[in-house]
Amino acid sequence: MSAEIRKQRLHRLDRLFVRSPIYFVTACTGHWRALLATAGVHETFLRFGQDGSTHGAWIGAYVIMPDHFHLFVATDDQKIALAAWMKSLKNTISKVLRSTGVASPHWQKTFFDHLLRSDDSYSQKWNYVRENPVWAGFVKKAEDWPYLGEIFALEYRSG
Repeated sequence: MSAEIRKQRLHRLDRLFVRSPIYFVTACTGHWRALLATAGVHETFLRFGQDGSTHGAWIGAYVIMPDHFHLFVATDDQKIALAAWMKSLKNTISKVLRSTGVASPHWQKTFFDHLLRSDDSYSQKWNYVRENPVWAGFVKKAEDWPYLGEIFALEYRSG
């Protein structure tokens, strides 16, 4: 690969990665158990999300399904890594589950994340995931699902 091509690719990366990137994240329960779509888990999730700004993480739109959740999160990569933040979120929710007698394992070991590169990507992904409760047959309209919302209004900025 020539140096000129390498420089072009590196320059492109400089424009794509922002200081507070927005990630689309999905995490699933262990053995796909229906553990998450409860008022207690939702309240804990909201508290965790609202306190996140003190640790360098802001949850945007989210949907909590019985056996997985989707969310958008912006992180200050100078304060916290996404993997560490996800571990903390999973541990916080696991405490609530244990307190209600739900045995482990609560989570699959990994999670899926995708770095967003444009505002279109955010809105396209959100339009897709917010319909999860409808496709699963839980509600007729997404806005009727009680475990869906937005904590912080996230905005993609290219620089």
